[in-house]
Amino acid sequence: MNTTLLQPPFSTTSTTLFHPLSPLKPTTKSITTTTTFVANSTNPSHLSLTTETRDQNLLSLLRQHKTEEAWLAYTNSPHLPNPTCLSRLVSQLSYQNTSSSLTRAQSIVTRLRHERQLHRLDANCLGLLTVASVKARHTLYAASLLKSMLRSGYLPHVKAWSAVVARLASSPDHDGPAQALKVFRAVTRRLRKLPDADITAQSRPDTAALNAVLNASANLGDPNAFCQLFDEMPQYNVVPDALSYNIMIKLCVKINRKDLLVFVLERVLQLGIPLCMTTLHSVVSAYVEFGDLETAEKIVQAMREQRRDICNIMRESNLEYSGRNDDDDDDDDDDDDDEDSVFKKLLPNLMDKSVNEPPLLPKAYAPNTRIYTTLMKGYMKAGRVSDTVRMLEAMRHQDDKGSHPDHVSYTTVVSALVKVGSMDRARQVLAEMTRTGVPANRITYNILLKGYCKQLRIDKARELLKEMADDAGIQPDVVSYNTIIDGCILVDDSAGALSFFNEMRARGIAPTRISYTTLMKAFVFSGQPKLARKVFDEMVNDPRLKVDLIAWNMLVEGYCRLGLVEEAKKVIQKMKENGFYPDVGTYGSLANGIALARKPGEALLLWNEVKERWEAGKGKGKGKGKGKGDSSSVPPLKPDEGLLDTLADICVRAAFFRKALEIVACMEENGIAPNKTKFSRIYVEMHSRMFTSKHASRARQDRRIERKRAAEAFKFWLGLPNSYYDGSEWRLEPLEGYESTTDSV
Repeated sequence: MNTTLLQPPFSTTSTTLFHPLSPLKPTTKSITTTTTFVANSTNPSHLSLTTETRDQNLLSLLRQHKTEEAWLAYTNSPHLPNPTCLSRLVSQLSYQNTSSSLTRAQSIVTRLRHERQLHRLDANCLGLLTVASVKARHTLYAASLLKSMLRSGYLPHVKAWSAVVARLASSPDHDGPAQALKVFRAVTRRLRKLPDADITAQSRPDTAALNAVLNASANLGDPNAFCQLFDEMPQYNVVPDALSYNIMIKLCVKINRKDLLVFVLERVLQLGIPLCMTTLHSVVSAYVEFGDLETAEKIVQAMREQRRDICNIMRESNLEYSGRNDDDDDDDDDDDDDEDSVFKKLLPNLMDKSVNEPPLLPKAYAPNTRIYTTLMKGYMKAGRVSDTVRMLEAMRHQDDKGSHPDHVSYTTVVSALVKVGSMDRARQVLAEMTRTGVPANRITYNILLKGYCKQLRIDKARELLKEMADDAGIQPDVVSYNTIIDGCILVDDSAGALSFFNEMRARGIAPTRISYTTLMKAFVFSGQPKLARKVFDEMVNDPRLKVDLIAWNMLVEGYCRLGLVEEAKKVIQKMKENGFYPDVGTYGSLANGIALARKPGEALLLWNEVKERWEAGKGKGKGKGKGKGDSSSVPPLKPDEGLLDTLADICVRAAFFRKALEIVACMEENGIAPNKTKFSRIYVEMHSRMFTSKHASRARQDRRIERKRAAEAFKFWLGLPNSYYDGSEWRLEPLEGYESTTDSV
């Protein structure tokens, strides 16, 4: 294979874009010092004049909004322009909001950071660059800019910091919303230190900013943080709007409180907040998320009939819901009480017993395309493909054009058909979209790509990728390429996976963590761990990404699949040094590698480490979280069936019966049924004549005493003939007065 195809993913100018910024020190003195240094070089008067003239020319170009010419003047200038020119150039490049202009703006910041001249940029240009970076989905870079501004004493504009918070809040992982809350707290702490309202006016949270951070707490499923933020709104003269309560509906879904949905809607009506279709859509979507399609259908049908008694339908649903859950366990009563106290503050109408009749909507609302499509998604998740298709047909025949299917509706049907493997019907729906003038989008094509790859029809996937770009004019994105790269893995085509990876980068599409780990997977499955390591190293050097545990585990798997245990252990050690501790997947791969390499002694060491972390999880240890170099910070671990079965198998084959008994005891304690049939077969085939030699020396026979006792205890556990048929407990205890020996290879 031509390994030279693995090219550096980014140009030189972009490789440092995501380093954290140096602290900004906006002092006049440092600017003066720099200017004096330049002026006193070889020919002071001439150079000073040239410098001033160049800056004036550059500023003139910027004032005329000739940004391209200004950039060329900057790149050709032998000196660093003055702060006004630099700030204005960064602002205009950021405002252009293109990939190339953003790269240019970031390169200026990188240069200034290296030259310790970041104080030349003002808060306005840094704020514009932050917003542009967020729009380009360079969230890590935007967050680093924002943190640097705060460290330097700058107050970022609310539009800048709220853009970062909003993007972090919507991140699918837990870390993003948690970081969003931290950014919000950092900004508000700075605001509290500056009591002058005029100074802080443009940085104070507005409704959009607070809704963004409310969304972060909802995505974390943290009602206490949500309530605290709600309480803080009056401090900033902000009143909750419909979106605030829509986010509260999301929180109810996140913490599994379907019973609270009606109270949220009734609170909106009670406060007189203008109701919009988005709120009603949030309600329908919540019931779909709960899997309560019956209530969702009732609400949609009531809307079709122009009824306003939606709250009554939701109350009736609560009665049915509470009736079905009367016999539930009360293990989480304390948590429920805490949640109830929080929601009693958020929803005072929870305690208002005087209202007997549920309120009516201010007017009738007909369901729109978005609501119908949400119900279709519920049918799709429930596997009701025929209902999904039927709903599409019904939407097409609606008199109200606002209820006709859009690209999301069609894509939902395509997804439902792909899910059940009906690729031909899915392609027919795609063709129908073209006929009806509803253009398919990238998501539609990506779903079809995934369907073909799942069915191992890679040639069809290749054709679709070409059709997507050439005929539909839709450029594939990183998801498209990740999907087809994974499809190549399914058909054992690592060369094809590499080809698509490089094609993706040639198109200027930056790989994600999934891209790298998927390509690593291709090389791992094809038995090429060195190439997997090469991809891993590129991922490490990609400044926009952080290597995660999945990538480390894939690297370990690559070596273990070939039985290269020592190399795998070196990777695991390096992983620990980087602050990552092995999980069940890491240990599972290592156990399989040990079995393949036939190194049972390594299995004993691995089991001791697993057992230590398992016991920590039971409360016998103090392990908490993740850390470097501190054994007390090692997180606990709950081993799974695959790991324990592999370790037990190795120990039984190696006649390490004492350890085998420990492992099967762990399995039974974790509710995992050991495969006694398999272990019995191994014992009979390999060890039935283990202790029958009549010619062993006395010393050797003495050494066998403890191991023989362990074998008898293991046979007792298996139910094979043994010396413990008197009913003794099978778990092995040392003989009194006899010092047990450790199993050895």
